[in-house]
Amino acid sequence: MRIDDALTWATFTLVTSDSASLDAQVLLAFVLQKETIYLLTWPERDISKEQQSAFEELIIQRLNGVPVAHLTGTREFWSLPLKVNNSTLIPRPDTEILVETALNYCAQNARILDLGTGSGAIILALASELPDAYCLGVDFSAEAVQLASENRQNLKLNNVYFKRSDWFSAVDGLYDVIVSNPPYIEKDDVHLKRGDLRFEPISALVADENGLADIRKIAEQAPDYLKKGGYLLFEHGFEQAAAVRELLAELGYVEVNTVKDYGGNDRVTMALYK
Repeated sequence: MRIDDALTWATFTLVTSDSASLDAQVLLAFVLQKETIYLLTWPERDISKEQQSAFEELIIQRLNGVPVAHLTGTREFWSLPLKVNNSTLIPRPDTEILVETALNYCAQNARILDLGTGSGAIILALASELPDAYCLGVDFSAEAVQLASENRQNLKLNNVYFKRSDWFSAVDGLYDVIVSNPPYIEKDDVHLKRGDLRFEPISALVADENGLADIRKIAEQAPDYLKKGGYLLFEHGFEQAAAVRELLAELGYVEVNTVKDYGGNDRVTMALYK
């Protein structure tokens, strides 16, 4: 089978996907161990029967809803290649807004804490931009800590560390900036039964109190770990911004503001601890 024929078949097979053509290209490039540009440059080249069989198997799995990132084992975030698996959330482009915003409040030698680090995407991105900073990522899941540590090693970032902790339970010291993308989806949200969310750990997605329970818990405890003049930043659902701002203001934080994501939706709220 030729490359262009394989892509045509796969795109037709994945017709119900909003990203059928892109999914096909990424998965075929993965099987061939080439960049996607190779597929467009050499569409007439043949693939072996073994490669065709492997590609067809991946397409069938994708048709059944398995995320592309789980099929390839990788996802790019902040231009960093990250290893991913089903023990953590798949890093999403909108979360880069949290990184962008946090960088505005981080000095070159800042102490930065990432709560619920998952694959390590957020803190690894910050560490890559701030080589003189001290960066710590924590997660309750031992599997997540192992995955994040592997990503740190692969990226050769020596200023970031990972440890297992139930939010602040194993955290010591004070930090200039604390960031978190905690669970914030309501348990009966219909989106949990759609798309990639079906294959991600429910514990990293769902929170009580209309999705605000973990945000509240972190915000209540953060003053014990923030330096005076330090900042707390959350990623949250696009309809939760007002509730998060109100919660932070009630707890005594000031300069509470919300930033929109690339789609124009409220996505990150930050606050100053005085």
